[in-house]
Amino acid sequence: MNGNGNVAVVGRSNGEERIDYVYKVVVIGDSAVGKTQVLSRFTRNEFCFDSKSTIGVEFQTRTLTIKSKVVKAQIWDTAGQERYRAVTSAYYRGALGAMLVYDITKRESFDHVARWVEELRAHADNSIVIALIGNKVDLEDKRAVPSEDAVEFAENQGLYFFETSALTGDNVEAAFFKLLEEIYSMVSKKSLDHDARNGDTVTLKGLKIDVNGGPELEISEMKKLSSCSC
Repeated sequence: MNGNGNVAVVGRSNGEERIDYVYKVVVIGDSAVGKTQVLSRFTRNEFCFDSKSTIGVEFQTRTLTIKSKVVKAQIWDTAGQERYRAVTSAYYRGALGAMLVYDITKRESFDHVARWVEELRAHADNSIVIALIGNKVDLEDKRAVPSEDAVEFAENQGLYFFETSALTGDNVEAAFFKLLEEIYSMVSKKSLDHDARNGDTVTLKGLKIDVNGGPELEISEMKKLSSCSC
């Protein structure tokens, strides 16, 4: 999806992948709303029917170009169960964006969204970009959360809103691309504002990756697990 000319998928050149920036994005929400399925659809264009609840934390990546810069989206997925709250501080640390997912067929998962936003804002940077995702629109006949309720909440909280289907792929790429483009804009603006205040030459900073040394990933407190889970 690069109709606007700003976002495109990046392939490998001469066996090497040039990365300008790495953006950490966290995926949050109640258990069994389809967080891992949404992530798998975006990163690998896969849907695993035989899925189980995610245990612990894992991340997946996808590389794209945003306004001529090569960006690797490093997307972290954690279980929604309360017993995993011990990983919260490490999970949110360094995140520039968040996907907050609920299930349109489970009203309770939407009712918990406000709590997730509160937790996110307590642990993440205050400039984090947040997208609210109503998943499983392929089950429209079982809908328990009207779109209007989600739109109202998103507008009140300053969130971007999409309804998706990890099963069919509906709107999944659009949601992630919008989030990543907004992260790019936010980071660029902060860098420009910083340079303007300090009288420096304008450059995009803060997330530059040393392509020789490779990205330093903050995974000491995390465990990467198999990706076929929900």
